[in-house]
Amino acid sequence: MKKKPPRFRPLRASRVGAPAAPPAAAATDPQARKRRGRGIYILPNAFTTAALFAGFFATVQAMNDRFDIAAIAIFMAAILDSLDGRVARLTNTQSAFGEQYDSLSDMVSFGVAPALIMYEWSLRTLGKWGWIAAFVYCAGAALRLARFNTNIGVVDKKFFQGMPSPAAAALVVGFVWTVTDLRETSWISATATDLSWLAWVLTVYAGLSMVSNAPFYSFKDLNLRRSVPFIFAIGLVLVFVLVSVDPPLVLFGLFALYGLSGYGLWLWRWWRRRSARQEGVE
Repeated sequence: MKKKPPRFRPLRASRVGAPAAPPAAAATDPQARKRRGRGIYILPNAFTTAALFAGFFATVQAMNDRFDIAAIAIFMAAILDSLDGRVARLTNTQSAFGEQYDSLSDMVSFGVAPALIMYEWSLRTLGKWGWIAAFVYCAGAALRLARFNTNIGVVDKKFFQGMPSPAAAALVVGFVWTVTDLRETSWISATATDLSWLAWVLTVYAGLSMVSNAPFYSFKDLNLRRSVPFIFAIGLVLVFVLVSVDPPLVLFGLFALYGLSGYGLWLWRWWRRRSARQEGVE
């Protein structure tokens, strides 16, 4: 008869050290559950996706020579972009995924799309100078977003370091929308080709402003839950009435003033520091 091989009995937990954790413990471990599934929040990312779609839709409309529709889509993307972060904070659904997704959406809607809209509208006639201006704007938007992500919690939240990309996009496409609307209403006769160098200057200005150190007011210190005097309600109504009279011209004018405000504040701060040094010397 053949001898049966010896059976090896498994070592008990007491022989190898600490007792083994029961299978049920892994199911109750919060870290194990976190490793098992990493979900995303639907509500804030839905606003980000809508902003991304608006930027893509604006690019498609520009390729079809519908520049007024393309400009409106960029303004809609800016509105949606301002809502996703607020919704995430109000619902306590902030996440690292949402931050990265928002940056990629901003690059498409406020970096690539405005550059292509301006190039298709006017810069194309300038040859290599045209696509150079469009690339300067696109690169400025990328650098602006990268610097913003790395400077979170470092710079003053009351002011942006450089023009924010949604404002730069509104400045560029607002000019396109204004000229297109004025031509349709027979207020001006200049074509996009006639204004190509003005469009070139505006595009380069917006691109360089995004990577400048000029302080632009962020409006993040406005407390919407605080009560205000009744006169502010009247002022808000007047703003809506003013915008409704001529949306392209009024919006472009507002963002043009905002685009100059950072440099005005920069010069004012420089003048105050210079005056303070002169008074100290005296």
